[in-house]
Amino acid sequence: MQNLNREMGGFKKFLLRGNVVDLAVGLVVGAAFGSVVQALVRDFLNPLIGLLGGSGNLAEIVFTVRNSHFLVGDFLGVMLNFLLVAVLVYYLVVVPVNRLRDRFESQPPPPAPTRECPECLSKVPARARRCPQCTSVLTPEDLY
Repeated sequence: MQNLNREMGGFKKFLLRGNVVDLAVGLVVGAAFGSVVQALVRDFLNPLIGLLGGSGNLAEIVFTVRNSHFLVGDFLGVMLNFLLVAVLVYYLVVVPVNRLRDRFESQPPPPAPTRECPECLSKVPARARRCPQCTSVLTPEDLY
């Protein structure tokens, strides 16, 4: 019983970690967002594009070969749905997150100044007093 409590405590920690909660929220919001875009395509854009095709609704554009029906309009509607979701997610999520990340990420520190060892000509930190390659003693006069 004690092992079960310990495992459940670990499971609670896992669930309450930020990543799992963020993922769950992202999935719920993403599903709702996909539904909104799907309704936009189905209820607004399909009829508009269908008017150009002459059928009144994009989903009704079909062609038949022998007894096989090819639902071209339905496929185009799904592709339009996918493209709208991809474009909106890119411009409403990816671009702002990248801008925030660029703004708040710390810049890497500049590389430490180096000098050459007069004995082996390897790069040595400027403040070093001994070369790590050949172990020769470096003096302040050895600076550039």
